[in-house]
Amino acid sequence: MMPVPALTAEQRESALEKAKLLRQQRTALLAAVKDGVVTLPGVLEQAAADPDGAAARTRVRLLLRSLPGFGPVSAQRLMDEVGISDARRVRGLGGRQRNLLVAAVQR
Repeated sequence: MMPVPALTAEQRESALEKAKLLRQQRTALLAAVKDGVVTLPGVLEQAAADPDGAAARTRVRLLLRSLPGFGPVSAQRLMDEVGISDARRVRGLGGRQRNLLVAAVQR
């Protein structure tokens, strides 16, 4: 294993600021999904357009739980049905998994 590189104070501060901004963006995205402003296909498109953005780095479990009508149990059932790991992020979904998720949510 490689040792973790030592960061300067400026690098550490920059990394903390970047992480804070990403958390804020992810929170805003999930709130928009919960309010129905953004749909699941919209989030998937955002993730495809920006693989380093908040949409791509969001865990699928959190995304499904923020959808109207989905709670922890129904989100977990859907993930099991589609074959998605609990730790999977949106950018890690395959094309088949994306299509199955969209179809399941729209029914």
